[in-house]
Amino acid sequence: MDQIAIMADGRAPWFVGWGTLALINAGLAQGKNRSGLAWFLLSLLLGPIATLVLVLLPKVRSTLF
Repeated sequence: MDQIAIMADGRAPWFVGWGTLALINAGLAQGKNRSGLAWFLLSLLLGPIATLVLVLLPKVRSTLF
């Protein structure tokens, strides 16, 4: 019953968009050799702000050989 209330209230698209952004940020973080899980969780809290920070951060160099 609560899901119907959320969908009727119009908040469902926000949850879907926020979650999708968090997944995109996790993939972007892994591409920059950063923790995908950490950035996924951070993105759930900060959303687009985390995206901006992640885009501006440089890629981490690998320390292996």
